[in-house]
Amino acid sequence: MKTFQEKKEAWWEWHKANPHIWQYFERFAYEAVNKDIKKISHWLIINRIRWETYIITTGEDFKIPNDYIAFYARLWQAKHPQHKDLFNTKRMIGERDIHE
Repeated sequence: MKTFQEKKEAWWEWHKANPHIWQYFERFAYEAVNKDIKKISHWLIINRIRWETYIITTGEDFKIPNDYIAFYARLWQAKHPQHKDLFNTKRMIGERDIHE
């Protein structure tokens, strides 16, 4: 089983290779913010991205690993602190508290 840090590093490499996923994530999260939605599921955002990349695009199958979804919510919270409460997150196994 991978440690939290190993999962985070694997996600980061995948994230750098797939920047369009973050572009979609921000776009769809901001659509919610602009509709004055205070809480939304980061899984819902990722599943909308899955729809867009599966139905709208053509070519090879493209998969977003479930293990990476929580990291996108955390990236959103880091980059958009004014909207950090948009997603509920729980501490992941092995993740350190920022106050530790």
